[in-house]
Amino acid sequence: MKKLITLSIALLAFTFSNAQETTKIIKKTKTTKTTTVALPKVEGAGMVFVSETIDYGTVAANSDGKREFVFTNNGNKPLIITNATGSCGCTVPTYSKEPIAPGAKGAIGVKYDTSRAGQPFTKTVTITSNASGIPSKTLTIKGNVLALEAPKS
Repeated sequence: MKKLITLSIALLAFTFSNAQETTKIIKKTKTTKTTTVALPKVEGAGMVFVSETIDYGTVAANSDGKREFVFTNNGNKPLIITNATGSCGCTVPTYSKEPIAPGAKGAIGVKYDTSRAGQPFTKTVTITSNASGIPSKTLTIKGNVLALEAPKS
């Protein structure tokens, strides 16, 4: 009887230890897949944006209106941004005055004035640069600013 109990305990211990080993093997063989998209190469300077539209969604009045348009210079010469203008005074773009090297990333900052409460908006930012074939590029921001709540008495 003692041999039967000892054998049963040994069998259970062996089974549990193998189950844990299987779990470890599964975790070790799990892989993650990353996808890279090749940017089309251009002769001269190039500018390819991750997205040409930023949707703010619905934001609270007086919230942070800063966002960024990220781009890559897909050309073989430095990209120089010479100007960035908003379609109105409520949209203020910022950009680097330094050349963006071939293959490097850059960003166009934009700040929308979210104190203009209670209305949807669609505004544009026009970028002027030395990008080959595209002397100017128009980017769009859109969203809706919630109305201010009336003070409670």
